[in-house]
Amino acid sequence: MMNLLTILASFGLVIVAFHALIHWSLRAPRVVEQSTPEAMGLAYSETQILTTNDKQLYAWFIPAPGPELAPALVVLHGWGGNAETMLPLAAPLHRAGYALLFFDARSHGRSDIDTFSSMPRFAEDLDHALNQLKLLPGVDAKRIGVVGHSVGAAAALLAASRRDDLAAVVSIAAFTHPETVMRRLLAAWHVPYIPIGWYILHYVQHVIGYKFDDIAPLNTIGRIHCPVLLIHGTEDTTVPVSEAQALYSRRYSEADKLLLVSGSHDSYEDLDQQIGDMIDFLNDAMNV
Repeated sequence: MMNLLTILASFGLVIVAFHALIHWSLRAPRVVEQSTPEAMGLAYSETQILTTNDKQLYAWFIPAPGPELAPALVVLHGWGGNAETMLPLAAPLHRAGYALLFFDARSHGRSDIDTFSSMPRFAEDLDHALNQLKLLPGVDAKRIGVVGHSVGAAAALLAASRRDDLAAVVSIAAFTHPETVMRRLLAAWHVPYIPIGWYILHYVQHVIGYKFDDIAPLNTIGRIHCPVLLIHGTEDTTVPVSEAQALYSRRYSEADKLLLVSGSHDSYEDLDQQIGDMIDFLNDAMNV
């Protein structure tokens, strides 16, 4: 009897340790900003956004250049990023007449830490940022949109699928399905899918509180009412370009666009040259 109890206790400790390891894997690396929009010659103000679990998000608000009510965008980074990683978009979008709100998701940059990070939590933070953006001075609350990268792009698609007040969504390097991403990661770590990988995927869904099918961009993108622009690097090895094409196949409006650019998952060599295509898309969607 004692041997059985010892075995069960040991097995329980292994399970607890394994769960702790999974939770640790859901913590994104925190990188704090080293620069601000001022370095790009842009006037801005620091602000805080109250989000879920009474956490505070760090943000930069860049008002539009003109005195009239302006269209506005929330810009969201990817996993392990921060507002600074998206700053290359700020100057051209600002010149085009947009007010901009860049923010750090929970447990990223200068925002409050939470128990774990996940794509649904990115989407929760994005919802709160959008709600605050609509109240900021000089913003036309009827012309707001989202720009997201990677996990932030998937979160933008998820948030947009649950709202009817957005004029446009720009998704940069979104994946099709969380399970696809995790299975690629497990394969890279040489973790066998049966039984370990299967267990990890099901436990992660339990932790984040969502089934992967319910939040997968491949499913949420079809529920979005506003125009969607999908941007993807043709040399992206993290998320193959075929996933952008699969997402685009779920859209049916002529207002939707797929823009393939030279570059990888995090670096886009031609984006500076093709930012005009993004702005043209936004202008059409926002009636600028």
